[in-house]
Amino acid sequence: MKRRRILTFLSGFIATLLLAIAFRVITPAPINAESTTLLIAAAASLQDALKEIDPIFEKANQAITVNYNFAASGTLQQQIEQGAPIDIFISAATKQMDVLQSKNLIVTDTRRNLLTNSLVLVVPSNSTLGLKSFRELTNPNVKKISMGEPRSVPAGQYAEEVFKNMGILERLRSKLVYGNSVRNVLGTVESGNANAGILYTTDARISSRVKQVATAPSNLHSPIIYPMAVIAASRHQQAAGTYAQFLASPQAQAIFKKYGFGIAQ
Repeated sequence: MKRRRILTFLSGFIATLLLAIAFRVITPAPINAESTTLLIAAAASLQDALKEIDPIFEKANQAITVNYNFAASGTLQQQIEQGAPIDIFISAATKQMDVLQSKNLIVTDTRRNLLTNSLVLVVPSNSTLGLKSFRELTNPNVKKISMGEPRSVPAGQYAEEVFKNMGILERLRSKLVYGNSVRNVLGTVESGNANAGILYTTDARISSRVKQVATAPSNLHSPIIYPMAVIAASRHQQAAGTYAQFLASPQAQAIFKKYGFGIAQ
């Protein structure tokens, strides 16, 4: 009788053990989502808006961390061509994105026009020159005009177009001081090292040390469009797509509008 009880106990124990083992084999362990870090290459003029958007995006997408590389669009284009580990590119002009697309370096069906902007003339807030128009930059009392380097800084490209279409570019060449980004141009005007500068309205709005005195007529320069696309070499295209979709959301667009950007149609 005692022996039978022992056998019954052992049989039950073994059955329970086998059931537990089988359950562990059949039931998958919970999977923890791996954290993904994205690198966004964005035109310098987007810096303040994207930094405000960032914590809102990361709170809604806790498995994704976003880092930024802000610079002139031409510089960022070259970095992508050289293989920099960038996941999304947001340019301040279509030219740079067109080049990358022609080289199959972006995921073409992710490309979309995100934002628009305006080109403005600014002077130091304490300026006494009384400038009120782009044409007045030809006045002899204007010694230095800061603008982006046209080959790499889209704002400089647009400014050069304005001067050409006004017929005053050659008269201004000796006064032009080139910056490597719109933020560099802004700093030059803020410090008083230039009598005037050509910026986007979004950059002029963030500084109390400059004042906007004129807006360039849109028919004097190419449309200021900010295209965005996922980079073909990105190892995180799904997460990059999530970020791109968020930038097009009403929540993100409200922040862009706050900084003076227009929403591309």
